[in-house]
Amino acid sequence: FFITRRLVRANCTGRVRGMHIRTGFRDDREAIIGLFTDAFSDAEGPEEGRAIGLLTAALLDRTPAADIIVFSAWRDEAIAGCILFKRLTFEDDPRDVFLMAPVAVATGCQGEGIGQALISHGLDALRGRGVDVAVTYGDPAYYSRTGFVPVTEEVVPAPLPLSQPEGWQAQTLNDAPLEPIRGRARCVAAFDNPDYW
Repeated sequence: FFITRRLVRANCTGRVRGMHIRTGFRDDREAIIGLFTDAFSDAEGPEEGRAIGLLTAALLDRTPAADIIVFSAWRDEAIAGCILFKRLTFEDDPRDVFLMAPVAVATGCQGEGIGQALISHGLDALRGRGVDVAVTYGDPAYYSRTGFVPVTEEVVPAPLPLSQPEGWQAQTLNDAPLEPIRGRARCVAAFDNPDYW
């Protein structure tokens, strides 16, 4: 499970024409789950789509409100993309860290800059909330466009063994350099499954 390896293919950042971004998910739960199910089904097959849809539902339903932040992109009242940030905690480090995953853009909206704009918006919002570090797990060629850089587990420990360590990436969201994060990492319960890593 290499998050969004092929899903989100966009070429630009900034505001995308006709798109607006919502924060939260209570009123949009079913649309968000449907987006992830459909986008991953189209890219990876129905079994993967169903698995990611179930994961998304579990993340939305079981994660404490303080530990999840959801941003969704909308165009003409239809969902076009969505990203989920979940808290990562470290036993010996007080920094506020969030993991961005999963990420999806509706199949018919890919290549329009929606993914990049959504990620940039989400990272800016996390900066505004005082989050110190953002982490993701996916295609470095794509995520480098929004400031992520590959890191080793010596710099940012992963909660579970990584099947594709080259996809482990991070960035600081403040002016401090990315110093190694200390202690064992823990993710939210719905993501605490080796199949996702």
